[in-house]
Amino acid sequence: MADFQSLIKEFEAEQVSIIAGSVDAKEKASETAQKNGITFPVAYGMNAEETSRITGAYYDNDRKYIHATGFLVRPDNTLEVVCYSSGPIGRFVAQDLLGLVKFYKSKKKS
Repeated sequence: MADFQSLIKEFEAEQVSIIAGSVDAKEKASETAQKNGITFPVAYGMNAEETSRITGAYYDNDRKYIHATGFLVRPDNTLEVVCYSSGPIGRFVAQDLLGLVKFYKSKKKS
């Protein structure tokens, strides 16, 4: 989340909203957001199994948690790009996603 927070002004300039979700309870999610200076919305208390079923995010049955999953959603609320992770690597990187948004916008103009 801190990665995306560091570029929040750039995303806003591109009219891109950042929203995060957490399986943590409100207090823990708020603490994490505050600790990292997060200014964008963070949903809390998400059910890991249900979220996995709905989104296709990888759910670790042994440890009972969900791995990071990212979505780039078009203005019409359809998915442009989805990034599923099954471990601590292979996630959206804010700078890469911002570059992708700018690329798509440049192609749309031409």
